[in-house]
Amino acid sequence: MSDTNKKDEPEIRITKNGPYIVSGNVPLVRLTLVCNSSGDAVEWKEGERYPVQETYALCRCGGSHNKPFCDGTHLNNHFEGTETASRVPYLKRAGWTEGPGIRLGDAPGFCSHARFCVRGKGIWELVEESGNPKARKTAIQMAADCNSGRLVIWDKKTREPLEPAFEKSIGLVEGPIKGIFGPLLVRGGIPVISADGFVYEIRNRVTLCRCGNSGNKPFCDGSHMRG
Repeated sequence: MSDTNKKDEPEIRITKNGPYIVSGNVPLVRLTLVCNSSGDAVEWKEGERYPVQETYALCRCGGSHNKPFCDGTHLNNHFEGTETASRVPYLKRAGWTEGPGIRLGDAPGFCSHARFCVRGKGIWELVEESGNPKARKTAIQMAADCNSGRLVIWDKKTREPLEPAFEKSIGLVEGPIKGIFGPLLVRGGIPVISADGFVYEIRNRVTLCRCGNSGNKPFCDGSHMRG
């Protein structure tokens, strides 16, 4: 592979106490979290798509006046962006819930508190009851909607994860309450590279903090919901 092709591949680089530098013509789209009357998430609604850019900088401190893009505010608000997230791969962190034909991997350290998993009986009980086709289908969809990738369902027969197919893209998670800005949903296996050059495990879906308050940087831990 030529150096030119490598340069054009999508990636996200984290800068020390600064923004995320996104390169490789990665699409950027707004995603609204739609909830039911109980406050539990039920679906994603896609909104505005931004013009595609070869390279752009996304705010990581939460203070930009040009969100989602960086405007240099981190230089004035003394943003502390030290990365504290575990670098242990998903399969070594996950616990398992077993069901007929499928099993659920659950790594709470990735959770961004979108609340798809607690709707109704909750995904764990549905997996245990997945001999019922409706329960199986619902559990698989709930896991697929888990934006952080905390929850992954595996087919016991094929031993493969039942993952949604995503284009390489970044979703700006918003809502359901106006003014509440959630994480960056990184989809499709885009490499996330730490400020010290470490490449985090490449996964189909992860969520990156953009409020600046996560205790699990660079990943979201739901701090945006706590104001």
